[in-house]
Amino acid sequence: MAHDGGWWRYISHDPTKGKPQVTRTLLNRVFHYARPYWRSVILVLFTILTISLLELIPPILYGTVIDLLYGNLTNEALPQQDFYREWIGRLLPDQPGMRLNVLALILVAVPILSGLISVWQRYINSKVGEGIIYDLRQELFTHLQKMSLRFFTHTKSGEIISRLNNDVVGAQNAITGTIPNIVTNLFTLVSTLAIMLAVEWRLTLLSILVLPLFLLPARRVGRVLRDIRRKAMEYNADMSSAIGETLNVNGALLVKTFGRRDYEVERYGSINAKVRDIGIRRAIVGRWFFMGLSIVGALGTAIVYWVGGHFVFDGVITPGTIVTFAAYLSRLYGPISSLTNVQVEFVQALVSFERVFEYLDMPLEIDDKPGAVALGIVRGEIKFEDVSFSYIAEDAESAQNTETEEDADSVKVIENRLWALKNVSFDVAPGELVALVGPSGAGKTTITYLLPRLYDPSEGRICLDGHDLRQVTLDSLAAQIGIVTQETYLLHDTIAANLRYANQNATMVEMQAACQAANIHDFIVSMPDGYETIVGERGYRLSGGEKQRLAIARVILKDPRILILDEATAHLDSQSEALIQAALEPLFHGRTSFVIAHRLSTILAADKILVMSEGQLVEQGSHPQLMAQDGLYAHLYQTQFRQRPEENVEKVIGD
Repeated sequence: MAHDGGWWRYISHDPTKGKPQVTRTLLNRVFHYARPYWRSVILVLFTILTISLLELIPPILYGTVIDLLYGNLTNEALPQQDFYREWIGRLLPDQPGMRLNVLALILVAVPILSGLISVWQRYINSKVGEGIIYDLRQELFTHLQKMSLRFFTHTKSGEIISRLNNDVVGAQNAITGTIPNIVTNLFTLVSTLAIMLAVEWRLTLLSILVLPLFLLPARRVGRVLRDIRRKAMEYNADMSSAIGETLNVNGALLVKTFGRRDYEVERYGSINAKVRDIGIRRAIVGRWFFMGLSIVGALGTAIVYWVGGHFVFDGVITPGTIVTFAAYLSRLYGPISSLTNVQVEFVQALVSFERVFEYLDMPLEIDDKPGAVALGIVRGEIKFEDVSFSYIAEDAESAQNTETEEDADSVKVIENRLWALKNVSFDVAPGELVALVGPSGAGKTTITYLLPRLYDPSEGRICLDGHDLRQVTLDSLAAQIGIVTQETYLLHDTIAANLRYANQNATMVEMQAACQAANIHDFIVSMPDGYETIVGERGYRLSGGEKQRLAIARVILKDPRILILDEATAHLDSQSEALIQAALEPLFHGRTSFVIAHRLSTILAADKILVMSEGQLVEQGSHPQLMAQDGLYAHLYQTQFRQRPEENVEKVIGD
């Protein structure tokens, strides 16, 4: 096999079930997204340190005010053993009234200054945070755009949306929320301990006796909340998938036509209940945790007041010193509580990063090779050389490598099920019209998927003008190929916007010419908004024939050298079919065209007919040649058309 167990292992063996590992590699990768903003990050850190220093001032002023008032009320000379009294006395006026006025002004000025700096910090921090969201989401979206079609057939759209929205924001919070909090709390803790030791070292030692009670529950609670967070993400992804599958035009139509409204409401309710219950559990676990931290903090404060009160009775310290010390306790226990919880928050944030990295790390199955050739104008010569392809390459490889006798007996059955194409070879000259016919599941659509490299062959190669498709750039290949499928996909936008999807620089004159060639211009101009008409979700405001003619006009506007058509007339009324057939005729001229043929008229007009059966090319040639061989094609022709005049037959040969 050409594949080596690629990215689909990420889907079949979901790594989101595991536990995040806080490794240096992971942390370096996380910080990588903050590096472009290092100047802003330094400014944020500077504002954090400035605010932390400013917030050390008020507790000292509280104690000074208390001692000032106490001394004046009792006419007692207070002891001056506290380190800050001397330098505060030098800064403040000698008169008690003036000293009180200045202290009051400073107590007002400090929070104003701190608040202004906080606003500036918030502005810078938000720029960093939103910038990281943009970078991470853009990188993830770009990577997903490069994933092969196989990825999208294996992955729920709701899961992809969840990674792009919820997980990217959660990852951003680690950089703009959790990490600044760590820095703030560490600096606050160190500076507060330093000043508390200077104020009263004995009370400081008593205060830190309760610290082990903060640290013991952190590890256990961190594991519990991390697992809850991961489950919550998975449930939210399931809910996004349920919404994406049922609350769109196709989903709503399916639900209504099969009468499954109650079932879908019940299914959504079940998922919604899981989201609700996990949210309640996360809230309760967190609340119990913080309640415990509050009790520990209250215990430490009570000890300080109890012992400190006895110190005041003995004349060792002043009442103001206790007030100052008690104010610093909140600055001590608050950061300790936050730092205890920061492990919980950071590990939860790493879950978001890991879920984003899981997608970013998925290898690209289809990508430009080093030194890939950019195609210019091509002639349109196509060669399939012993091409084999399996949609489930991993399982096919496992089947081929089996060793047990029982499994060996079933290899052929597995291969028959897995191989969409097996040893297919054919040549197409430039400008030829090729019709693909055969029973359903014969491999016709697979051939049309391999030509534009929506998939690569598992074995063999496909050449365009002598170039192996794997050796040319994807963009230059896409520029050569135009595709019209039975299920036309239109964006929820105007007709003009949908046309310009093929050619961004198309003028109105060019769009009108393309629509006239596709027999859709008269219909468009008959609408009140003309080319500015909104087509609706997936184009549902237009009929099937109108959408298909618009798709043909879009391909005409692209003007590709190679055309691929899943002939889209099998389920239309005769008038729409006639209009589309008329639009297709000029489209074939001068282009190499592949048509999955449903109509005899198209088959008879083909330069070459490829007859597919069970993934193999069993016959090829013109209509007379294939009829003379009296093989599968002749059998299909006889069973489908033998009782009808050939010139009137409009019947499907194969699905």
